[in-house]
Amino acid sequence: MVSHSRRAAVIVNPTKFEDVEAVRERVEKVCVEHGWESPLWLETTAEDTGVGQTREALAAGVDMICPLGGDGTVRTVGTELVGTGMPLGLLPGGTGNLLARNLELPVDSLEAALAVALTGTDTPIDSCRLELVRPTSSQLAERLTDEDDPARSVDFDDAVDDRGSEDVREEHRFLVMAGLGFDAEVMASAPEKLKARVGWLAYLMAGVRHLKGPQFTVDVRVDGKQPFRRRARSVMIGNVGKLQGGMELLPDAHADDGALDAVLLSPEGIVGWAATVAQLTTRRRIGHPRVEHLHGTQVTVLSDKPVELEIDGDTLGSAIAIRVEIEPGGLIVRLPA
Repeated sequence: MVSHSRRAAVIVNPTKFEDVEAVRERVEKVCVEHGWESPLWLETTAEDTGVGQTREALAAGVDMICPLGGDGTVRTVGTELVGTGMPLGLLPGGTGNLLARNLELPVDSLEAALAVALTGTDTPIDSCRLELVRPTSSQLAERLTDEDDPARSVDFDDAVDDRGSEDVREEHRFLVMAGLGFDAEVMASAPEKLKARVGWLAYLMAGVRHLKGPQFTVDVRVDGKQPFRRRARSVMIGNVGKLQGGMELLPDAHADDGALDAVLLSPEGIVGWAATVAQLTTRRRIGHPRVEHLHGTQVTVLSDKPVELEIDGDTLGSAIAIRVEIEPGGLIVRLPA
């Protein structure tokens, strides 16, 4: 009997590597060593960051698809694979590698991560669907007069003034985390060259510059229950909860529990941020409740003003409302056998 020869597709973001051809040779070597064919090698572009390449790989009938880039590449490829039954093999190629970290997969060795993908077990995990509402130009203009906002700059391309337009609402999917406020501002301001040079410390450096940013008021509803109002500097909703540096932002979040976890951060000034970090790392309340955790299957957040939004490290511009729903078990990931 002739055994089926297996083949993976590798969807690589070439901007993440100085020598793409050398990376390709390393990947091919590991595949051959494990009895797989040389992979189908597809590179993303500025115009197509992974959607077209994923569809091409699916059409080619490969046995597994591996994104090799940053968290954005993983999100783009992974969300295309939701519901297809095609296994996703996670390879480290970016600054965060957050999904791989949360699934306790290798992030410091391409060869070790690829070996897991080639020999591992297919395991279903959850994904998240997010709907956002864009602000109007007048709402964005109000940010220019906000004395508490050190940047006081907006992108009016985010505005949709025709409230009957389909462009008011957008739908996205993510695998790790969505964030309103502080974290999105940090993601937007961390330079790519600095990230390539110092890794996740680039986000830390950018975060220091945004500590004094403005708070905003949000109305939050979980699973259709009575909404409540809070002042916040950041709202984060996640499928998993571990950040760079090992911080457990959402300690009760699990990729396969069929639920969302969220946290509202409400620090005031540098001292407030210090207390917030202490509360996150120790899970003990210090002073007033600067950290508030939530759990459910659907979370809706309505802000009193436009706030920056990011998903899995990709910034999406300004929004005034988001709704996030969990999609249980729709993505297959290769985990250690």
